[in-house]
Amino acid sequence: MARDMPELTKRQLLTSGAAVSAATIAGCIGGGGNGGGDQFHFTQEQSREEQFDPVVSNDAYSFQVIQLVFDGLYEFDEGLELQPKLATGEPTVERDGTRYIFEIEEAAEFHNGDDVTASDVAHSFTAPVEEETENASEYDMIESTEVIDDYQLQVDLGEDPYGPFELATMGVTVVPESVRTDDRDAFNSDPVGSGPFTFAELQENEYVEIERWDDYWDDLEPNLEQIRFEAHEDPAGRVSDIRASNTDVIAGIPNDDWDVLEGEDGVSLHSAESPTFMYMAFNCNEGPTTNPEVRRAIAHSFSMQDFIESNGANVNSPMYSPIPPVVNEVWGFPEDEYQDMLPSYDPDQAQSLLDEHAPDDFEPIIITPEGIRAQLAERIATRMDEIGYGADVNVLDFATLVDTYTSGSADDYQMYLLGWTGGPDPDYYLYSLFHESQEELNQGHFYDGSDGFHDAIAEGRNSADQEERYDIYEPVIREIVEQLPALPAFTQDNTMASRDYVQDLQAHPEVTRNPTLVADYTNVSME
Repeated sequence: MARDMPELTKRQLLTSGAAVSAATIAGCIGGGGNGGGDQFHFTQEQSREEQFDPVVSNDAYSFQVIQLVFDGLYEFDEGLELQPKLATGEPTVERDGTRYIFEIEEAAEFHNGDDVTASDVAHSFTAPVEEETENASEYDMIESTEVIDDYQLQVDLGEDPYGPFELATMGVTVVPESVRTDDRDAFNSDPVGSGPFTFAELQENEYVEIERWDDYWDDLEPNLEQIRFEAHEDPAGRVSDIRASNTDVIAGIPNDDWDVLEGEDGVSLHSAESPTFMYMAFNCNEGPTTNPEVRRAIAHSFSMQDFIESNGANVNSPMYSPIPPVVNEVWGFPEDEYQDMLPSYDPDQAQSLLDEHAPDDFEPIIITPEGIRAQLAERIATRMDEIGYGADVNVLDFATLVDTYTSGSADDYQMYLLGWTGGPDPDYYLYSLFHESQEELNQGHFYDGSDGFHDAIAEGRNSADQEERYDIYEPVIREIVEQLPALPAFTQDNTMASRDYVQDLQAHPEVTRNPTLVADYTNVSME
């Protein structure tokens, strides 16, 4: 599922988030200035793909709009746990965790007045696979659906359970089947949902406007009347806009500007740790880095902790395994043990290991997107040079990076820096980034693993019992930390800055849920 960004996809590779000249859109940024206007301005950190059909959209910044126009069958709360929304409660689970029966809220209706029915939910589950969309892998474990009646739906998973189903897959965004299938192109640019806001206007590559739906079926009534989404990809430009009151909220605060905005009168900061995994992967397919001692040496050559403290402490947190801390809060893997297992900064040990296990002229190629990961690559190259080896850092655009790291060729790279964002389940990280089926797709380290390594990753997704899955996954995680096909780097925070007249704004761990403007735990207003 790797694909070109700057867009941050829902469950995909993260690239740099680097600035692109915003001259063409800078004039489009404008806010109420004092909270007195009727329109709430939200400045996004990256451009949208302008795909607003949830079945096909795989772009986080389009989904920030989608999540306000549509309702999910279940939706993530502020703690990344799914709560019923269009469902009346928890599903009935039968057939050893392979059959789910959902009850749909009878009061729910779409913006065109049509009832939300079980057929609509069934279509939302199955269309991504049937239409071969980029979201297919999120639903391809579903074998069949059966509409029992207008408000009951049965979903069968086949012979095996699917571990992440109750933690993530049930959070499907529900679309009106008849309206969507009548004209998919029209639906993509002028969607009809059942959420608290209706789609109002789209000026492609400029702005999207949505309006409060006064006949919203739920008890929640948004305080805000109208929302305008505009993108400003230049971090310095976003900071200038919020300081000058040219917008009400910006997303994506640069690390170096955190302290500036924290001391700014009239500005409030918001942050939530996200389920992101930033990492440096080693080429385990060809070349010297196929040797774990060489990988260990490189990890000894620099201090990840020092790098984070000097380059990203305000908006990043260290990681010690491929499972983000916010996800680990649900699972409880022994992070302290993993931290102790990772190589500490020890240049003498790094040099000794390289002298023994690497060629005399070893100068690894590191490929990376620009931004903080390019800074990390340069830090590693500097520390490698200090022990007599060095490294060649190649900063690539994302399309070139994908073509390069998926080759597995030692002529192309020995290390690459990327990132991944997922949900509250280890499967999103372990299967996508370490299972052999994902070679040349989502990962390019080509790590063979011990006997049973890949089988265990596959087995973990086919169990519905969390304790059983923990026992399957923990040795897999431990092996990754020990053998270092990928060195954990840091997790990113979702950050926002708002003018102080914006009330009750909270950062959500899941980037697609920002801004959460109305929910059981918040209702944003401008006062």
